[in-house]
Amino acid sequence: MDVGDGPPAQDEPVTDPLTDTARWRSALTSGGAAQRSAEERLYRMLLGVARAEVRRRAPSLPFGGPELDDIAHQAAADAVIGVLRRLHEFRGESRFTTWAYTFAIFEVSAKVGRHFWRHPDLALEDYGWERLPDRLGITPEEASVADDLLTALREAIDTQLTRRQREVLLAVVVRGVPLDALAVARKTTRGALYKTLFDARRKLRGYLVTHHYLDDQEEVT
Repeated sequence: MDVGDGPPAQDEPVTDPLTDTARWRSALTSGGAAQRSAEERLYRMLLGVARAEVRRRAPSLPFGGPELDDIAHQAAADAVIGVLRRLHEFRGESRFTTWAYTFAIFEVSAKVGRHFWRHPDLALEDYGWERLPDRLGITPEEASVADDLLTALREAIDTQLTRRQREVLLAVVVRGVPLDALAVARKTTRGALYKTLFDARRKLRGYLVTHHYLDDQEEVT
């Protein structure tokens, strides 16, 4: 099989997802030089996806530069392995490239999460309460008259939330820990963390409304 019969070049339009899938599948299982060429093309494609994803996440991360590019390379390499391992499971409901992209994005998420915790100054125990006004959108000028609200909010966090809700809320809202990183640290999923945050914010809102610190229409985060 000639390399030219493998997956389409990046500038070659393919309108039929089934044709696209068949060509990739054939090239990635052909063996020899043709398969190595297809794997290299897949790696380059997924590296572009991974780099775009780390750039998107960069503003919320405490590291950058070479570290982020290294994450992109690692993510692309592991994504290729994942695609090859699960190629037999792909049924062609979407484009092969769309399916493969999800592996790169998943690997970036996992690696960003693990990398985040290599920084010793990001331990969850240090919550940084002084950052709370800023995280709640309270300006320095407003903070001088918001002491009662903040005291009530801290009281609500301490007394109304479960331990899990409290730790997740403080990590994400006060510390600004990315959900991917927190998911890795807690060995859970982003979806589970979203649910925990939703429940915690609902409890805080209810407490502050009940105690007349907020109108019913106001938000606490």
